[in-house]
Formats: sequence, structure tokens, C-alpha cells
Amino acid sequence: MKLSRRGFLVAAGATAGGGVLSKLGLDLGPSIAHAEALKTRYARESTTICPYCGVGCGLIVSTMNRNVINVEGDPSHPINKGALCCKGQSLYQVATSPRRLTKVMYRAPRSTAWEEVSWEWAINRIADRAKATRDATFTKKDDQGRVVNRTHAIGALGGAALDNEECYLYGKLMRALGLVYVEHQARI
Repeated sequence: MKLSRRGFLVAAGATAGGGVLSKLGLDLGPSIAHAEALKTRYARESTTICPYCGVGCGLIVSTMNRNVINVEGDPSHPINKGALCCKGQSLYQVATSPRRLTKVMYRAPRSTAWEEVSWEWAINRIADRAKATRDATFTKKDDQGRVVNRTHAIGALGGAALDNEECYLYGKLMRALGLVYVEHQARI
């Protein structure tokens, strides 16, 4: 057998490369396949809608002991068929982040510090301020004497995660309060 110089270098390089790969743990022999139990095996699953944009992608949220353990796209949902964008894929982190606020925080006007308040206090404060603003700026009749029952001092902007029924109720509530400037993210 005649071996050229080039052939010798190729054979020596292949042998050395194979030796290095075998030392790194590369095994070209047959491997044994095994399945691990899914972490969602005993979890409670519920479906929901992604809160980010107006598309309304479906999600499956898996919970165990009242904690979110997995969020994934719903393959039976007609809009996204299981696919999620990067924001939808990050929803698990939103639910489980240690930086997520779990209490109501309030910062007084011209203050630099946040303080923890109760839900009851916050809801009553919002209602009191909305009523005071509405009462102070409410117009019953316009300049021509027509009944208008409106206020221009308050505006409302709805979120895209609302479904049609929620949007309807949102619009009815805002109009009942006399708001003129009512918008929704899906329209903007």
C-alpha cells in the first residue's frame, strides 16, 4: 500500500480528532431513549387570553397548589393554534417574577416615597376622586340649551385584552358617567 504524504496527514488528523472527541464524551454507539414525567402531569389546566395586544391569542395556564407552573399556547384556539409571540411566551415570567407587585402601592402628590395601602382604601379613593372631578366639571346643557349630560375632564382608555362583552360593559359604564373621551386600544 502506497501512502502519500497528504494521505498520511489526513489519516493522522482524523485519528487525532476521533481521539479528542471520544475524550470529550462523544459516543457514536446506540443510545437508550427514555421519557421523563411531565411537570404538568398532575397540574390543573385552565384556558385564558393573552393580555398584551388586541389579537387575543389563547393560552393554557397550568397551576399546582395555586402557583403557576407553566404557560403555553392553546393548540385548539382558532386564532393562534398554539403559537405565541415573544411577549406571550414570557407570560410565565410575568406570573412568577419575584419583582411582581402583589400589594397596592400609593404615592401621594409631590411625594417621592411609595406606601402600601389596602384595596378597599385604593378603590374608595379612586371612586371619590372620579366623583369629585365629574361633579365639578359636569355639564347638563350646552350653550344652546340642549341637554348633553357630559364631562370633558375625564377620559377612559380600555385595554386590548377585553373581550366583546367586557368592552360593551366598559363603554356603557363610561357613557353612564358622562364621559365623552372613551377609547379602546383595539381602535387606536
